[in-house]
Amino acid sequence: MSDTGMLERDILRLAQQEERLQFERFDREAAWDLGCRIRALCQSHGVSLAIEVRLGRQSIFWCSMPGTSGVNEDWVRRKRNTVELFERSSYAVGRELERDAETLEAKMGLSTRDFASFGGGFPIIVAGLGCVGAVTVSGAPQRQDHALVVEALAGMCGVPLPEVVLELD
Repeated sequence: MSDTGMLERDILRLAQQEERLQFERFDREAAWDLGCRIRALCQSHGVSLAIEVRLGRQSIFWCSMPGTSGVNEDWVRRKRNTVELFERSSYAVGRELERDAETLEAKMGLSTRDFASFGGGFPIIVAGLGCVGAVTVSGAPQRQDHALVVEALAGMCGVPLPEVVLELD
């Protein structure tokens, strides 16, 4: 499949993820559970990530796993800013920008110092309410960062993972 074909397929699947990976309710307990699930997935996959789960604009869960650094924490901040602004996954924003040969800076004047359109950030959406927070990770290649978040969200939302997973390269 061509790069353009894969890009278009990704964009469609990313939109499906955002539509399907929604909660009936989401509170502090759910935020903590989500962070713990991602951490456990990281351990089972042998990956170390910085993990943040926010409800509103407040961090409820934060973990810097061994092997991560302040650089990962900064990536989390930048990806989270993108999710909170667009209420979309940071990877979806990035893939659409790639398709359109755009950047956040050129399109909207957003500094790459404060915004990142790479995989790892995902909106926490409550059905009928909208975006109530963000879950963000950093430490693996961007597609893997995104995939780990989706795996945890699918488990919590009761969505079979094969129905929403992106193909890994």
